[in-house]
Amino acid sequence: MLNDAIALIALTAMEIVLGIDNIVFISVVSSRLPVEQQKLARQIGLLAAMGTRIVLLLAITWIVKADEPFFSLTTLPLPEDWGKWLATHKDINGLSVRDMIVLGGGLFLIWSSVREIHHKVEGAHEAHDAPKEVTFRSVIFQIAVIDIIFSLASVITAVGMADSLWVMITAVILAVGVMMVFAGPVSVFVEKHPTVKMLALSFLLLIGVMLVADSLGTHIDKGYIYFAMAFALGVEVLNLRMSAQAARRTKGAH
Repeated sequence: MLNDAIALIALTAMEIVLGIDNIVFISVVSSRLPVEQQKLARQIGLLAAMGTRIVLLLAITWIVKADEPFFSLTTLPLPEDWGKWLATHKDINGLSVRDMIVLGGGLFLIWSSVREIHHKVEGAHEAHDAPKEVTFRSVIFQIAVIDIIFSLASVITAVGMADSLWVMITAVILAVGVMMVFAGPVSVFVEKHPTVKMLALSFLLLIGVMLVADSLGTHIDKGYIYFAMAFALGVEVLNLRMSAQAARRTKGAH
């Protein structure tokens, strides 16, 4: 019982950390909706994330098998030197279901981030080009697609950290509950500061590249990504404070 309690606390904390990128993506995508629809979109997105994680946890056997290669590049008619090199690099040689899903998710995240960045940069000085209308359904679809990718990483972590299924499911529910509490303030903060939103989009682009690299056999420790995100966010917070102080001094001078 004590082991389960420790696993629950540790796994819940880990799930919250792994959910940061999910919150950022949902906040950025939902911000393009009318204000009155944004909260509902975030709630549906996070509930979908919780549902996806629970369904995948109930299919643990499939999750374990998803890491097993179903195709090998050495089966292709490649030059002999290439074949020898691939044979010694199994992570790159083997292609699994998880690799395909992560690759697709990474490319989707890169595409979504680049499109949003283009909209923010070009939209600022191309007011005559009206952007395509964003529908509630299209936003939910984008959230649902990326939820599958983030959920896969989350569930694989859960399977590795806990033995009891109820511990994994409880940790996921608690983590999503915490994310639902903080998703609103995060969204408001991101939307209120355009530079922070651009930074968030850059984070998502970075995560997309990381997912693509991971699917191709090059693992990048997420700790480095989170450190870079935290450091960049800290610098941005200092810039915001400096800008606010400068604005107050200018206002006081007048």
